[in-house]
Amino acid sequence: MSESTQSSTMYDEVLDVLDKLRPFLQRDGGDVELVDVEDGIVKLRLMGACGSCPSSTITLKAGIERALLEEVEGVQEVMQVF
Repeated sequence: MSESTQSSTMYDEVLDVLDKLRPFLQRDGGDVELVDVEDGIVKLRLMGACGSCPSSTITLKAGIERALLEEVEGVQEVMQVF
């Protein structure tokens, strides 16, 4: 599989996982946007209430990152971008 096909597949898989998590974020007035996936690094933007929530780091690392590491092969880290 070519690198671009592999990263495109990973991007789509990350989107699928985020779509599963999105209702939980939206219930609390937030949301998440996938900015980029590059070399196993998933870059996300937390929006709405999640963007300014003091627990956003916990949401990002303990919730979203954990789910992505478990469900998407090749994900190494999740980082927040602003």
